[in-house]
Amino acid sequence: MNTFKLSEHTGTGTPDVAGFFDPRTFSIQYVVSDPATKQCAIIDPILDFDEKSGATATHCADELLTYIEKEGLSVVWILDTHPHADHFSAAHYLKEKTGAPTAIGKHVTKVQTLWKEIYHWPEMPTDGHQWDTLFSEGATFNIGELNARVLYSPGHTLASITYVIGDTAFVHDTLFQPDFGTARADFPGGDAKELWHSIQQILSLPANTRLFTGHDYMPDDREPQWESTVSEQREHNPHLVNMSEADYISLRHKRDSELPMPKLILHALQVNTRGGRLPEPEANGKRYLKIPLDALEGAAWD
Repeated sequence: MNTFKLSEHTGTGTPDVAGFFDPRTFSIQYVVSDPATKQCAIIDPILDFDEKSGATATHCADELLTYIEKEGLSVVWILDTHPHADHFSAAHYLKEKTGAPTAIGKHVTKVQTLWKEIYHWPEMPTDGHQWDTLFSEGATFNIGELNARVLYSPGHTLASITYVIGDTAFVHDTLFQPDFGTARADFPGGDAKELWHSIQQILSLPANTRLFTGHDYMPDDREPQWESTVSEQREHNPHLVNMSEADYISLRHKRDSELPMPKLILHALQVNTRGGRLPEPEANGKRYLKIPLDALEGAAWD
């Protein structure tokens, strides 16, 4: 199985993009680098978690650090696209390792407020201070000489954002590969209509924009893939071709009603709404996750 691929820059002002696929969670983490200055950003890093044993590890995140050291890169940003429901974020771990600032969209505060109630965490801060920067729609920043901007892309979650960096866009869980479709919109705070409009905003980018998705589920047992273009999505994605807004919303509601909840959603959100911080150790030195019962629909027997 191919779990690494480098998408090389296409000219001045465009990045190299190294994608690392995690078969356990079907997730892709990225290192986006400026060839001119060797500065880079990490996007959606993964902290390993085994739900059967409760073990945590840093294998995926350390793979990024090994690549960064090998290529002589310096990390200037650690970026989350949204609080993930299917893997733990390694943002906090990588900040400790690199000193680079962390960032996410400013609407993460809405997600924190929502999950504070689900977990019954009266002491949970919901001001987003767990990240160094909260990006608004249209915010700009730099990675070396690369220009980057933020699109607010709600629908999958309340806080989802897209990073447009040079001729690339990191579309997290809005679009999957053109042979698979688009993301679900039935998580707490999700909305199919908002997701449709977020996707249309992404598809308004130049046709040759390189799109990098957050997951790949390898339909028909093909090798994992995570790069496409705007034109490929427009022409081949079955959830978008010849679809109206009403058609899409209807399709999304039907498909989502048939999907089980991700197996790690209740584990992951209590870590990821805190910027990748694990629960604090208790008196015996052990950390504990809190799993609310009967909190979500989508049981295996439904």
